[in-house]
Amino acid sequence: MDAVSQRVLEYMTEVEEAAEDVLTTKQQIVDLDTKRNRNREALNALRHEMSDSEKVKVCFGNMFIKFPKLKTKEMIQKDQEQLDKEINDLRKALKAKVNCLHELQGKPELRGYNLSPLSTDEIKAINSLIKR
Repeated sequence: MDAVSQRVLEYMTEVEEAAEDVLTTKQQIVDLDTKRNRNREALNALRHEMSDSEKVKVCFGNMFIKFPKLKTKEMIQKDQEQLDKEINDLRKALKAKVNCLHELQGKPELRGYNLSPLSTDEIKAINSLIKR
C-alpha cells in the first residue's frame, strides 16, 4: 500500500472512531435519561401512595425487598442527583467530541452549540429589569 492510501485509511479510521465516540456518548445519555425518568415515576408513586404502611416494596435486581418509605425516597433522590450530574458531564463532553469530529471532517465549528441556559438568578434579574 502506498503512502497516500495509508494516510487516507488512517484519516478515515480516525473520523470513524470519533463518530463512534459521539454516538456512544449520545446513547449513554439516552440510557441515563431513561433511568432518570423511571426514578421520577417511582418518586411520584411514593408521593401518591395511599397505604398506611411505613414500608414499600423496592426492586433490587431480581428481587423485591420491603424498605422504609423515607429511606427509599432518599435513595432515589440521591440516585437522581447522581444521574443529573452524570448526564450534564456527558453533555459537556459531547460538545467537545462533536467539535473534534467536525474539525476532523474539515467542517466549521458549530455556532451557538456552546451556549448554556440562563440560571434561575439570571432569569429573575432579567424579569425584574423588564418589569421596570
